[in-house]
Amino acid sequence: MNGLDNPLIRQGMAAQLARRRAEMAAGARPLGWKVGLGAPATMQKLGLQRPLVGYLMQRALLLSGSNVSLAGYTRPVMEAEIAVRMARPLSGGASADEAAAAVKEIMPAIEIADLDPAPSAENLGAVLEGNVYQRHVVLCGNTRPGAGTAGLTSRLIRRGGEVSATTEPELLTGKLVDIVAHVADVLAACGETLSAGDIIITGSITPPVMIEPDETEIAHVLDPIGEVSVTLSRD
Repeated sequence: MNGLDNPLIRQGMAAQLARRRAEMAAGARPLGWKVGLGAPATMQKLGLQRPLVGYLMQRALLLSGSNVSLAGYTRPVMEAEIAVRMARPLSGGASADEAAAAVKEIMPAIEIADLDPAPSAENLGAVLEGNVYQRHVVLCGNTRPGAGTAGLTSRLIRRGGEVSATTEPELLTGKLVDIVAHVADVLAACGETLSAGDIIITGSITPPVMIEPDETEIAHVLDPIGEVSVTLSRD
């Protein structure tokens, strides 16, 4: 089930992908894809069976340690995520084993988003057309081969201290290989392709973090792979 039986999702995806094609025609370079609103409680509230899918562009990519200006944001949020890089294309209808075989590596990531408007079952089309709140993505240069998460610990650092940690980084997101297969399914149904080299950020490991007005830095550590961080300003 890819969610496209919902007319709001079907129409929103069509508008979103038209926007992506227009950006590429104007010279923007694609980076990959994202999923959003995929935590079980959120999906239940919104009447979703699977996460929404959005896109990533190279212009949104930041190096770890970069500064993000939140000027103009309404509800800035940070999500600690695992990013997947594809080794080869993946068609719709792939099994979990086929999805796993198509993944090259994983790495820690941060997504910066602007959660405006707040999602509801009635505005999913607008959320999709707006690219599921995506603003920036930060990727780690350190990676681990394959899609397995065994032995990983995700730690969220705020105000210089650890505020959450989990050794089950797929607990809220679902299995990474299932997310990869879902993205391939949605793209195939919309006439697009999950390609070799594409990055997928796979959803927030912890509930999305509302960035507070006085915060200046947030980091995500995915032991033993590595760490990503951003500094924050308001100008």
